[in-house]
Amino acid sequence: MLVKDKTVVVVGVGPGLGSEVASAALRDGANVVIAARRKDELDQAAKSLDPSGKRVLAVPTDVTNDAQCNALMDAAAKKFGRVDAVVLVAALDRAFGGLENTNPADWAACVAINVQGAAQICLAAAKHMKKTGGGSLVLIGSQSMWYPPMAPQIAYAASKGGLLSAMYHMVHELGPHKIRVNMVIPTWMWGPPVEGFVQGEAKRQGVSEEVIIKSITKNMPLGEIPKDDDVANACIFFCSDYSRMVTGETLLVNAGEILK
Repeated sequence: MLVKDKTVVVVGVGPGLGSEVASAALRDGANVVIAARRKDELDQAAKSLDPSGKRVLAVPTDVTNDAQCNALMDAAAKKFGRVDAVVLVAALDRAFGGLENTNPADWAACVAINVQGAAQICLAAAKHMKKTGGGSLVLIGSQSMWYPPMAPQIAYAASKGGLLSAMYHMVHELGPHKIRVNMVIPTWMWGPPVEGFVQGEAKRQGVSEEVIIKSITKNMPLGEIPKDDDVANACIFFCSDYSRMVTGETLLVNAGEILK
């Protein structure tokens, strides 16, 4: 069990990656604190993960609210004694468009959630990690930082690039406190969002879903779309002591996809 008896906070638990990270952390022995904005959905996720309620705590949190970020980490430490690792999945990823058709509100929202909100979560967690001798902050990046996806997302991509830059700064600032900061960078992940995209594109183009999947995997040597749990397992590695001497790194979970 890679994270046995650790406290892992997963921020951004909903259908897809966040839930898979929380499930993987539980599987590998951690106490898990889950956070998202919607209390009803969060409570439902907590019950699904751990009906007993002994190893899972749900804390509604808006990452753009500094007080709520601090309250989340305080609640985690109060319930389980410490904060060992944070996996930051929460992001605004539905802002589509290029330079000419992305509105100012989407630019502002992407920066507020994906960069500033992430920084606030990291700061709140670091306050607790400093008291207990260190910890791990795991960020989620995007290959769109480097090349445009099928559907342009310039504001989202730029915000994830900003988060990567922030990671390098945090590495040097937090390293002396034994706090590691790393980023997992997925490609397409086979989970509810991508399944919905494939179904929609197949219908729009009048082709089978297999045709759409082949167009996505054509540059992936492993020949298949990684699943949410493949990315979740990479996150758990960074939460564990197996990565205790790893910081400032990016880990691509992309089936060897060739970026063009």
